[in-house]
Amino acid sequence: KLMWASLYVCFSDGSEEPDPGEDQRGEGDASAATEGHSGSQAGKAGEEAKDKPMPDAKVARVPGEEEEEEEDTDSMDGSGLYSLTEEGERESEGGRRERVNERDAGKRAARKRNRPSGGTAHHSSSSDEDDEEEEEDQEEEEDEQAMDAWLGAELRDLSGPSWRAVPSLKSREIGRDSHQFVRRVCGARGLVQRLELQGRLERHTGCVNTLHFNPSGTRLASGSDDLRVVVWDWARRRAELEFDSGHKSNVFQAKFLPHSGDSTLAMCARDGQIRVAELSATQRCKNTKRVAQHKGAAHKVWRPCVYLRSVVVFVIMSFNICPRSQTSEGDKKVGLYTIFVNPVNTHHFAVGGRDQYVRIYDQRKINENENNGVLKKFCPSHLVSSESKTNITCLVYSHDGTELLTSYNDEDIYLFDSSHSDGADYRRRYKGHRNNATVKGVNFYGPSSEFVISGSDCGHIYLWDKVSARIVQFMEGDRGGVVNCLEPHPHLPGLATSGLDHDVKLWSPTAENLTGLKGLKDVMKKNKRERDEDSVRHGDQYDTQLLWFLMRHMRNRRPQRTRREGAEGDTDESWSSPDSSDEEDGGPDHVQCMSS
Repeated sequence: KLMWASLYVCFSDGSEEPDPGEDQRGEGDASAATEGHSGSQAGKAGEEAKDKPMPDAKVARVPGEEEEEEEDTDSMDGSGLYSLTEEGERESEGGRRERVNERDAGKRAARKRNRPSGGTAHHSSSSDEDDEEEEEDQEEEEDEQAMDAWLGAELRDLSGPSWRAVPSLKSREIGRDSHQFVRRVCGARGLVQRLELQGRLERHTGCVNTLHFNPSGTRLASGSDDLRVVVWDWARRRAELEFDSGHKSNVFQAKFLPHSGDSTLAMCARDGQIRVAELSATQRCKNTKRVAQHKGAAHKVWRPCVYLRSVVVFVIMSFNICPRSQTSEGDKKVGLYTIFVNPVNTHHFAVGGRDQYVRIYDQRKINENENNGVLKKFCPSHLVSSESKTNITCLVYSHDGTELLTSYNDEDIYLFDSSHSDGADYRRRYKGHRNNATVKGVNFYGPSSEFVISGSDCGHIYLWDKVSARIVQFMEGDRGGVVNCLEPHPHLPGLATSGLDHDVKLWSPTAENLTGLKGLKDVMKKNKRERDEDSVRHGDQYDTQLLWFLMRHMRNRRPQRTRREGAEGDTDESWSSPDSSDEEDGGPDHVQCMSS
């Protein structure tokens, strides 16, 4: 038994990445070994084992134990992180109940101390108060149990690691499957669980609303409320190019056009303008030109897989999304906020907006007389008849176009099978974050869409395993409190994020230890409670469209700029100079982003 205790101390000090499950077994063995001896003997044996390393300790291993440890180390994974229970909080149900009872007893004692002293006059009232306190304690415990049940519902067990470090490195050294090495590394759960903040890109003076890597992943474009666009050499942490976008209000998106040699950026903003920036090889912006104008804010620009020769046609035909862009549901017009094209079948594209439905269209056969032109639509079954004003803030297709990920405001994230028939329910549900204060993005992470990633109002970044719907990474991502944009690198295991902070954050899998998910359950419960409280408090009291209308009306009461004759009705204007577009009323004056 003393030998087992010594082996445990030795291997816990010498192992680089012990498996959490082995730690628990080792602790049990060590405690069993010390229970049969006196306190002094056990302490002496433990000190000697710790002070004297045992180079031949592997000889004393139980057969099969060495292979198990090597396998877990190679996988760079942690089986102890598979559940929502945080590291250091694993306990039995009896222990949890005992701690709850102690907490309730402490609350009752505090209430008694604050209670005024008296004779029999207070006896009956004290008894009533005790009964009320017991009822309150019981309600709190039931609420806690209900919350735990909600968090644990619709989860599956995590599968074993699909990538192991040492065997994969050995195969690459001898030239076996070397072309698949980077792809498998980027989708490894062990590296996702080692993501940490690598650096910041600081240049903007407003909230950063958009991030986009060029196809090769060497440059990163960012747009901000300061109306400027910056092109970064993110690896060297420096700005290669910075220019005025030409927009009059918050820049919502800036994307590299494909097959343009990174020389053309398409941009859209709150002012409703769609602009194209032409970049030169000498690290400067030649000009920005307005190619389209919406009456309301333009939130998204579709980036097609095939580049059209005419950039004018490209942008105008890109289904730019704004609150006035609409689809029909019977006689009801539905404002749209997000769009994404199927990367495999580029004839299909999905849209989402001011209702609970995801709509898929086939651009070859859009006939408004047949089902309003919709090919099929999806919605979580419990939201179909919901009276809550649920909106879709973002949607995205998976790498192969077979799955569609959708984020709802003040609801959860849902995964649909795009091949299913019209009206099919969701396949997976991802819980824990909160999407209320601003428009949240959502994305897949990994070359084969192995993970789901989203920001949150609590300022954290969440990564779920796509299949099990369990959280595998949880990081503090924004001091301002909200993370909106998440852009995975196209070829490397890392990502860029932004939010209300004025910087861009870069994340890489460089942490020595796996994440402990510290504080995760408390944050998830807090997000859920705040969501429920807001739902009860406000209900349908506020209409976001009404708020938008009032804000726009207040802005439009300001003195208007001089307009050129006939400029107001020009929404499909061809190429124009930045000066000429600035003279026209493209939308509201510049307003910094704020929480809804």
